Amino acid sequence: MQFNLNKLTGYQSVKTIDMHTEGEPLRIILAGYPEIIGDTILAKRQYVTRHLDHLRKFLMYEPRGHADMYGALITTPCTSNADFGILFMHNEGYSSMCGHGILAVVSLAVETQAIELNNTKGYIGIDTPAGLIKAYVNEHNKTSQISFDNVPAFVELTEQVIYIEGFGDVSFDIAYGGAYYVFVDADKIAVSCSPENQQQLINLGRLIKNLVAKQYPVNHPLEQDLSFIYGTIFYSSKTTDAQSHSRHVCIFADGEVDRSPTGTGVSARVALLHHQQSVELNTPIIIESIVSSNMTVMATQPLDYHGVNAVIPRVSGRSYITGIHEFLLNKQDIFPQGFLLR
Repeated sequence: MQFNLNKLTGYQSVKTIDMHTEGEPLRIILAGYPEIIGDTILAKRQYVTRHLDHLRKFLMYEPRGHADMYGALITTPCTSNADFGILFMHNEGYSSMCGHGILAVVSLAVETQAIELNNTKGYIGIDTPAGLIKAYVNEHNKTSQISFDNVPAFVELTEQVIYIEGFGDVSFDIAYGGAYYVFVDADKIAVSCSPENQQQLINLGRLIKNLVAKQYPVNHPLEQDLSFIYGTIFYSSKTTDAQSHSRHVCIFADGEVDRSPTGTGVSARVALLHHQQSVELNTPIIIESIVSSNMTVMATQPLDYHGVNAVIPRVSGRSYITGIHEFLLNKQDIFPQGFLLR
């Protein structure tokens, strides 16, 4: 049987290219969105939240996506040092920054020759809601190695305690790496960071995030729009690779499980480790994920960030294309914005 696709008329179309970075999916939107209004990247994020959120649900939710889908929308640049901007989306809304998304989009730009690598700046500049990201491409043996310098990362709170039923008093720290995370030592509370234990990690991660957010509100030193706790990161010294420093399981947004070690998460963690004098400057460490993929991160320099002691994290990881898609919406579709099942 041969289907004549030219007979398909009256559908709304959104074209994407799908990738993964260290196992974490990314759906990059190529066409189908209207113009994104706003003079700043934060204004653009507010615009898509208010006017185009139905398209986020269309692409992130089932039956076209799933509860752990993640997306990226490329925008025009908003600052003089940026080559383009990115808005990140997930099952709950829009992120302030996303490391795995940066790595994937830059990898795609290199593979498709969409951007000039040998520019006078010496880096690829990317506007994100958290700030300007500087990405670098090291081409070696026909393989492109991508890394990026994140926004300043810093520690918000350390050695705080919150009571969790069934666990008692649980110690935690809060650090920022483009987003705020609650860090919990999983080994101390006897919680396994294995794939088989993902449901307990989801439930506990959601609970900790919500409780801490209520009792310990965060205030970003520059932008109120960035002042929210994005997720909980459980870390463990039980790794599958002896070269790994630790394992991360990040539960973010509405119970999403990051398959990668989390680019913003490892950024916040290296700031925390440097603060604790556990990792020196310019010393790379490998952090693995729940599926044993890994990212490398190091704190490259200290700085005063609007009165806060911070470091610049440099993160690297691997990204791969998984497919090219054209998603269609029939006007009679009973699920025009999809649904979520966990």
